[in-house]
Amino acid sequence: MNSIEKMRNRFIYLSLIIPLLLLVGFVVIPALDLFRMSFTNWDGYSQNSQFIGFDNYISMFKNKDLWVSLKNNGIYFIAHLIFIPIELLFATMFTSKLRGAKFYKSTVLLPYIINGVAIAYAFSYFFSPINGAFDSLLGLFNLEALCRNWLSDEKVVNYVLSFVSLWRFSGYHVILFMAALQSIPKDYMEAAEVDGASSFQTFRYIQVPSIILVIDYMLFENIRGALQVFDIPFVMTAGGPGYASSTFTLYTIKTAFTFGNFGLASTMAVAIMGMIVVIYIIQNKILHYSNGPSGKKFLSQKIGKKGSKKEVQG
Repeated sequence: MNSIEKMRNRFIYLSLIIPLLLLVGFVVIPALDLFRMSFTNWDGYSQNSQFIGFDNYISMFKNKDLWVSLKNNGIYFIAHLIFIPIELLFATMFTSKLRGAKFYKSTVLLPYIINGVAIAYAFSYFFSPINGAFDSLLGLFNLEALCRNWLSDEKVVNYVLSFVSLWRFSGYHVILFMAALQSIPKDYMEAAEVDGASSFQTFRYIQVPSIILVIDYMLFENIRGALQVFDIPFVMTAGGPGYASSTFTLYTIKTAFTFGNFGLASTMAVAIMGMIVVIYIIQNKILHYSNGPSGKKFLSQKIGKKGSKKEVQG
């Protein structure tokens, strides 16, 4: 190993020291302390706490309101999961020769740029039963029968909040998909076009396998975001009526700062981390199993055929 390689390796190791220290100091140690607190009855301000074993975990599983909150998280998860293929479809359209694609690219990210609290306040007025714009639109089309208290009706409130969440984050997802699609080598697309592959075959066997890591990241973000959603329900409904629109994170924060039970809140936070990891592993296995080797096989065939044709033409 020459001196240049030694200097390079030394620079890499030194560059990793600060990120590793930050990771340990702000992630690993707090996570371990959170796990420790989940076995105590700490109230958040006392100097001492009592070890109570698995009492917090037993209490968490028996809490019916917490299960209602978790079910509400599931609505966000399913709504965003259904929309991921639609977002990918829009990203594919925007990267093609679509008229006005530049305009759509510049506007689709705007909802994500706006502050989440501001969006929640805006939609609170939009769905307000008193002079709300949405009910006015329904009245304009003679659909007054559909008008209701959108943010206080237990049957629809979570779907309304999920819609607001979709409106805010879908544009961001589309931009990420567009960046991934534009990074695919043009040779792959040209090879498929030369060999007469349909748009669906190109999408299924070339574009999707090529951006599988981005799809994987998006699915992980869906899990994390759905289980940790807080600002939209907190501002728009405060989890009401009752716990009808509460979420797991919202209930956890209320347990800590309203009821003063930081031990039980720590248990809930540990449960959130565990659920994110477990669901992601299961989802990742399903994704890679469903993708299979067919895409790589199809891709290699297309590139191989293109290469052979070029040789013949040469």
